[in-house]
Amino acid sequence: MKIYIVGIGLIGGSMALDIQALDSDAVIIGIDSNEKHLQQALDLGIVHQTAALSEIEAADFVIVSVPVDVALEIIPKILDTIADETLVFEVGSTKNPICKIVNNHSKRSNFLATHPIAGTEFSGPNAAVRNLFLDKTNIICEVEKTSFKLQEKGLKLFKDLGMRIRYMEPKSHDKHIAYVSHLSHISAFMLGKTVIEKEKDEKDIFDMAGSGFESTVRLAKSSPAMWTPIFKQNKEQVIESLNEYIANLSRFKNLLELEDYEQIFNEMQSTNRVKEILNGKLIQQ
Repeated sequence: MKIYIVGIGLIGGSMALDIQALDSDAVIIGIDSNEKHLQQALDLGIVHQTAALSEIEAADFVIVSVPVDVALEIIPKILDTIADETLVFEVGSTKNPICKIVNNHSKRSNFLATHPIAGTEFSGPNAAVRNLFLDKTNIICEVEKTSFKLQEKGLKLFKDLGMRIRYMEPKSHDKHIAYVSHLSHISAFMLGKTVIEKEKDEKDIFDMAGSGFESTVRLAKSSPAMWTPIFKQNKEQVIESLNEYIANLSRFKNLLELEDYEQIFNEMQSTNRVKEILNGKLIQQ
């Protein structure tokens, strides 16, 4: 089995490691515009060899794990090059733009739009880890537009990697992910920015930062090169989620100004429901 991974970072690299563990005969071939990343991937044993984008005709799988703006440019080129038996899937955080760009391609049936809900704040080949996808959800969009034979091929791989499958329309995916992922990253970036700016005047502020601050801003360590295109592609949904978030922040600020601590308590207590929701999700898993 020949698997070409375009973009050797956290997601692509982690998939490569798990696929090798599942199938010792699998040949993992890396494609990346960053020569340093390619060499690191070879040194770490993430890939067995490297190639150019024009050399993917013999692939069984092509896994596209690049920033979402780059994906829009290269996926049509990949579909132009592949054989009829090749399955191409892309793992980015926005799905509606990519589904639109491939919709009328003659090899649309060779493409599967996916989004594994897995990851860390780190990037590059050094971030790749084993079992990243175990018990994680993989969102698949417009599965009916992929040939049944290739659907089965992809679903088997995802299940072998330990992922659960959920089907969703691209617009719904992008709307929901704006709230549970994109907004979280913006919050982390802006909290980090606020504290860094304050630290210019108050040098001791980071000495007081505990685990709560560290866990809240963890996502602010994520790659801006990856996240800026995501915000661009999902701008409308992100703005909608930001409007609601800002309204809640403004309400909390007003309650403080009014010294309405009973209502502040009630607001926080009602939000504690998130524990039950997340615990229920863990039980389902």
